[in-house]
Amino acid sequence: MVGGQSYVERPPIPALAGVVSSVWIQQVAPGAPPYVQRNIPSGAVELVWRMGFEPRVVGPLTGALVELLEPGTTIVGLRFHPGAAPAVLGLPASELVDLAVDAEDVWGRSALGASTPEEALLALQRFVAARSAAPDPLISEAVARLRWSTDDVGSLTASLHISERQLRRRFQAAIGLAPKPLHRMLRFQRFVSLAQHAIAHGKAPTQDGIARLAAEAGYADQPHLNRECVRLTGASPGAYLEEAEDNCGCGHDHAASFVPVLRERQALLH
Repeated sequence: MVGGQSYVERPPIPALAGVVSSVWIQQVAPGAPPYVQRNIPSGAVELVWRMGFEPRVVGPLTGALVELLEPGTTIVGLRFHPGAAPAVLGLPASELVDLAVDAEDVWGRSALGASTPEEALLALQRFVAARSAAPDPLISEAVARLRWSTDDVGSLTASLHISERQLRRRFQAAIGLAPKPLHRMLRFQRFVSLAQHAIAHGKAPTQDGIARLAAEAGYADQPHLNRECVRLTGASPGAYLEEAEDNCGCGHDHAASFVPVLRERQALLH
């Protein structure tokens, strides 16, 4: 672990393709300084297991959640695709917004156990795979269209042949958010993906300027990005990117999150 902490993200097991976007192992070494982690809204529900405790279901966030991870902490987790969690959880995402609940309150007590982080991550994925079900196909299509769209979300109703009221109702049930807030989060995830790609290749994310990153991510201008970054992270773009470079430039691996997003962007450019 560089700096006493590590974060490694990867794609889920094949049985969870289309349901889970990525899984991860995060560790803070004993004797290392406490690690400040900034969780930002992405429109996703997560299942998080801090070793030594019960797994928890973390609902979609509407604002940044800053946590302090103590030395000796090991966490494994998985992130559902936006809209995919309710079919697995058996309850609407709207009941989980900005909440974290024990997994046993959702599924009942489980027999999950593991002696290593790798075993724990595999056990967590198999646990979800045994309960997985297909998400709402209309929501999956809507999320795919919003991921790199610069159009107003109102265009979804015409392209999906659904009324605005019905679309909003299904978004609230599947994602816990209305279409417009989710669109803002997905656009910011584009910005984060571009920044993480730069960090992974040894470049400062601001090397070509924040204004260029903002334009590539689909923002009207840098002030637009500034407002959204403060809204979603609690920090300015410069401060957020500096924190990301400090924390992730030491070997964090976020490729399982940013590569699919940038691959979609590349496909649209061609």
